[in-house]
Amino acid sequence: MAIERKYFIKGGDFSHAGNASSQVKKLLKQLEIDPGKIKRIAIALYEAEVNIVAHSLEGCIFISIEKDKITMILTDKGPGIPDIGQAMTEGYSTASKKVREMGFGAGMGLSNMKRNSDLFEISSKVGEGTSIKMVNYF
Repeated sequence: MAIERKYFIKGGDFSHAGNASSQVKKLLKQLEIDPGKIKRIAIALYEAEVNIVAHSLEGCIFISIEKDKITMILTDKGPGIPDIGQAMTEGYSTASKKVREMGFGAGMGLSNMKRNSDLFEISSKVGEGTSIKMVNYF
């Protein structure tokens, strides 16, 4: 039986950025998941959560934890990504000056998500938003 959680993320709310990933990390520790695997999951999820805060109006994170894996599905209502290939390039960023001044927007988010996931899928529609699915096996 899967453990499921849903988190709603408000765009621009940097004071709460990271709360969902922190809660998932605590839950995985309680479930005694390998610390190395927790670290990868936490990095991927934090990057995704910050991207929602930095680039969209709002988003949702859906988590499903099964005995052998965690599935993380993130959707947002935002500008969408016109060129996913370019956006996946390390160092490429569309973050605003304000976001960069807060220490975010270095252009590593998507590549860090992919690097720290066993399975990574992204789709986006300009003017509507982006959807990401990440899976990590235990």
